[in-house]
Amino acid sequence: MSDPITIAGSPGSPYTRKMLAVLRYRRLPYIFMPIARARATLPQPKVALLPTFYFDGVPVTDSTPIIRRLEAEHADRPIVPADPALALIDALIEDYGDEWLTKAMFHYRWSYTADIRKSAEVLPNWHGGPLDADALAAMGKTFADRQIARLAYVGSNPVTGPVIEGSYRRLLGLLDAHLAAHRFLLGERPAPCDFALYGQLTQLALFDPTPMALASEIAPRVVAWSIFVEDLSGEDATTWCNAGGLPTTLTALLGEIGRTYAPLLLANAQAVMAGAERVETQIDGQPWQQAPFPYQAKCLKALRDHYAALDAGAQAKVDAALAGTGCEVLFA
Repeated sequence: MSDPITIAGSPGSPYTRKMLAVLRYRRLPYIFMPIARARATLPQPKVALLPTFYFDGVPVTDSTPIIRRLEAEHADRPIVPADPALALIDALIEDYGDEWLTKAMFHYRWSYTADIRKSAEVLPNWHGGPLDADALAAMGKTFADRQIARLAYVGSNPVTGPVIEGSYRRLLGLLDAHLAAHRFLLGERPAPCDFALYGQLTQLALFDPTPMALASEIAPRVVAWSIFVEDLSGEDATTWCNAGGLPTTLTALLGEIGRTYAPLLLANAQAVMAGAERVETQIDGQPWQQAPFPYQAKCLKALRDHYAALDAGAQAKVDAALAGTGCEVLFA
């Protein structure tokens, strides 16, 4: 057993839930601290993000590079596929979960009255200490006001709302169909993309009233899976699928990514490079407008760098897997 890893976060944070599930599956010991307690007692990162990991006392954020660091430092029960082509496909789906599906999480949580009320009344209680009625009401209002003001930053607004909600409904149907025949996205063994989608679904399918009701109606397998993935410590690692012969249900999911997230990545990167004040494009035949997001431009660069580092054979397998999905434009 290695020394436990300290992780600070909140159950209401999809990225905290993502990383706790990774640690459980990999059987890595950890100490979990509510974020308020960590902020009062531990060094803080330059940008306050959830979760925060502490490696030798140094605060580190951003779940994707943390997963890769854990892969390098701990050999047992890896989650990144050994096949370089499948690892690229996994990275693309993980990025979709982290950066596109989170728009649905944020949109539903802070756009609907019942969802706002539940979050304002529940989430503050997870920050680290007991709250009396007055303190809970005050903290809940402050938190809700701050998050609602950030809706435009993450891309949720009256123009984009219908696109986000249509995409979430389709994803539920696609995942439910896939889980009818497969235990995880890439076969019989979990990968980072599973944990990324799981993290968002802990909120969408299991907590926030409006998207939770949709999940129960459209995708009962997704609801069950979102509970199951929380603790995979008892799973015996088996095999991932072959990048040269992806299940049709996974190809359909890649088609949804190509339909929504791929065009946003391209339009956002162009806006960031041009120094534009707004991203304006079409997604799924509907208008999309939001402020440019420099971090997602970095995500696109990271995916392209990953692809460029593959040898010709692996690139050919990726190209064949993505052909016709709409995702191929990311690597053209």
